[in-house]
Amino acid sequence: MSYYDALELQDPEARERDLVARLPDQIAHAQRRSPAMAALLEGVEAASIRSRGDLARLPVLRKSELLERQKAARPFGGFAAIGWGAACARVFASPGPIYEPEGARRDYWRMARAFHAAGFRAGDLVHNTFSYHMTPAGSMMETAAHALGCTVFPAGVGQTEQQLAAIADLRPNAYAGTPSFLRILLEKAQEAGVAATFTKAFVSGEAFPPSQRDALSEAGIVAHQAYATADLGLVAYETSAREGLVVDEGVLVEIVRPGTGEPVSEGEVGEVVVTTFNTDYPLIRFGTGDLSAILPGFSPCGRTNQRIRGWLGRADQTTKVKGMFVHPGQVAAVVNRHPEIGRARLVVDNPDQTDRMTLHCEVASGPEGLAAAIVASLREVTKLRGEVHLCLPGSLANDGKVIDDQRRYE
Repeated sequence: MSYYDALELQDPEARERDLVARLPDQIAHAQRRSPAMAALLEGVEAASIRSRGDLARLPVLRKSELLERQKAARPFGGFAAIGWGAACARVFASPGPIYEPEGARRDYWRMARAFHAAGFRAGDLVHNTFSYHMTPAGSMMETAAHALGCTVFPAGVGQTEQQLAAIADLRPNAYAGTPSFLRILLEKAQEAGVAATFTKAFVSGEAFPPSQRDALSEAGIVAHQAYATADLGLVAYETSAREGLVVDEGVLVEIVRPGTGEPVSEGEVGEVVVTTFNTDYPLIRFGTGDLSAILPGFSPCGRTNQRIRGWLGRADQTTKVKGMFVHPGQVAAVVNRHPEIGRARLVVDNPDQTDRMTLHCEVASGPEGLAAAIVASLREVTKLRGEVHLCLPGSLANDGKVIDDQRRYE
């Protein structure tokens, strides 16, 4: 078994001590150099943040807020700690638009670790089909490949016939891109009688179920996936063990209840919240909007960091009931008023084409009149009438849903 570096084999307790020991300096740096983070963390004493519990008291920065602050103060909304010049090698635009800086450091997005786990090595020729146009994906993959000593063909997206011609001429052994475009290339290559020379692939940007992985394996291609964002770089990556995704060494990951900043228990599905130690773009408790869960134990591949289950859906479950928006945070506010409630889910349906909402609450035991009290809280918080259904602990699905919109329009 080959590892990218010794960090992957650290004692878990030592890693945790190192991560939380880095928090005060990173938070203080963000307060000094990032005006937007300073505003969000106003009144926070950086030196006091020395554990995950301390970190959990800080607000979650959600992507919608990042977008609004960027619109108000271009280009980075006050979140970046660098400006134009040698320290900022490139600037990218993601849908929104949201602008992301790329600093000048080698392997800036920390993707080389994931490429190494996928079997990429010095001397490989990587056919990179991620976009080089505006968004950072192409650069994320290219800089990772270069850090490992690979050569890159910057194919980008589209132009399938030209890409097949390049594959026939250059015979690349490695692919980087979405799994769907890899499938298209393989199908078109077969139709054109072109030999597809890929033996390894790094895929991201889309769901990559085991069925797709197995189909590629039958075609002689060993493929691995990773979870990364334009704001954070690498978050977690797949290894040969094929058991979830191992968290990157350069971030601290929390799983929180959607709509809140409250960490959930191990194994429970919630929103992925990431603190990055990137000093150029120091995002503290950045809510990705994606759902996942912490896997217990350690990977059979030998890496000792936390693992997450992978992408399990979106956390933003805001919906409109009778013309009014209802947010996951409002459901959490109701739950917080009643300590008897464990997990809760607001089910919205429309019998007879009339909106109805019912709050399902896991309750082991409670005082008489608890359901009526929850009904009153639900109305006070949401300004809407709703029903309450008390159910046994463990009866609600562990899928991260706080609001389940079951309405049908026929």
